[in-house]
Amino acid sequence: MAIDILIAEDEPSILESLDFILRRAGWTISAVTDGDAVLDAVRRLRPRLVVLDVMLPKRSGFDVLKQIRANLELQAMPVLILTAKGQQADRRTAEELGANGFVTKPYANADVVGAVRALLGDDGGTA
Repeated sequence: MAIDILIAEDEPSILESLDFILRRAGWTISAVTDGDAVLDAVRRLRPRLVVLDVMLPKRSGFDVLKQIRANLELQAMPVLILTAKGQQADRRTAEELGANGFVTKPYANADVVGAVRALLGDDGGTA
């Protein structure tokens, strides 16, 4: 089955929340909890979009984003960055590294769904 969204988030409650709201919006989801696993999953699953936390074990979201953008096969993949509120430097870094969108935690569910819709150009799978 094709995956719409790969979520990379190590905080179980946030991962559960993102999984729930994005599935409810109609997308298919897969998830990983560390930076090394993101790159493997992106290559294997070819999701339409990656929701990427900045603070991940093993490899930061910024390192992962750099590697995605450096890979010719993956560089066009949309990446939505998640980070803690008030981290302006993180936002600037994400933009410089080629992030397509940005959501700060804590987030409103509608903000995440809206950002994903905008990046994918659709209203969620079949739901």
